[in-house]
Amino acid sequence: MEQKDLNFIQDQIAYQFTNLDLLQQAFVRRSYSEENGGEDNEVLEFIGDKVLDFIVVKYLTEKYGYFLSECDDFDENEEFDEFATDYQEDRLTEIKKKLVQKKTLARRMDKLGLAEYLIMGKGDISKRVFEEDSVKEDLFEAILGAVALDSGWDISELDDVVKIMLAPDSELRDNNSPDYVGLIQDWTGKTNGTIPLYHFEEKSYRSGYGSYNRSNLVINRTEVEKKIFECCLKIDGLSEYRGVGDSKSEAREAACKVAYTYLKEHNLINSIKNEIRYPNKAEAINQLETLARRGYFSIPTYKFKEEYDKNGNPIWQCECHIKEKEKYFLSKYSSKKGSKKSSAFKMLMYLLEDEESMNDRED
Repeated sequence: MEQKDLNFIQDQIAYQFTNLDLLQQAFVRRSYSEENGGEDNEVLEFIGDKVLDFIVVKYLTEKYGYFLSECDDFDENEEFDEFATDYQEDRLTEIKKKLVQKKTLARRMDKLGLAEYLIMGKGDISKRVFEEDSVKEDLFEAILGAVALDSGWDISELDDVVKIMLAPDSELRDNNSPDYVGLIQDWTGKTNGTIPLYHFEEKSYRSGYGSYNRSNLVINRTEVEKKIFECCLKIDGLSEYRGVGDSKSEAREAACKVAYTYLKEHNLINSIKNEIRYPNKAEAINQLETLARRGYFSIPTYKFKEEYDKNGNPIWQCECHIKEKEKYFLSKYSSKKGSKKSSAFKMLMYLLEDEESMNDRED
């Protein structure tokens, strides 16, 4: 790898390696090492898999767990200071599974733009394995394994890297709060086909506190040094945007919020509503495809099933699916084309309503 590639990767994952050979190894598949010698990323993948499990469990514990002594109605004379969570084990297992599943890790590799740096043998290249979710999943875990070894298993560093790479707050965010990191990611992809670039710096400042005497003079003053992180976000063709936070993930969210606010104030936000001013059933199939080709989502797919009514007349059932959306829409019609148009129109109206509700939440 060239130095500029290594620098880009380190910025994207918010970690600076001491041993850059480890970082490069994370991208080497076995097919390459078998042809050219050297080590591949499979052991790093094994390590990273365990790191991911640990940090995600830690994250869920901090997000949904608490000690009873933290509750306002806790009575230390009557109750034990036990640990509790908002969800039972089965629900926590379900949430964890969603975060570490193959398609989630693969999607995060795509959003960070890292899969294209894989180092592969000729067979892998010809088969285009870099497009497979399982390969991107392996890469995600191998990078974490490399960070674990390079940092000497520094939990703070691993925690930061997992939160930056996985973005669990975005993955689990409820519909009442905007995901500025995701919004900026989508905007750059739709506008110029690029990905946002991040650079992180650790900063510190001194903060003092104390008490006052009757003459209003400070006594017993104490100063402490606090650490914060600054994220610099770069978007092609625009200025740099900065945000700060107690963690790298908070700083990134803050920088993306600043950038998104700027884009919105200057009417630079593309929207489905602006693209499709007159949604209608007759053109719904083409309108959905137009939006897909402009980067809003993947090309819609349709599933058909032919049925018959009691008089023997054909009834066509069509489902409209979009990869990025959990919902799909079904329509029944006397003709195959009619059922496809109807399901496409339902999907289009859903997308418009979903965008409108997102705008309301941002305001």
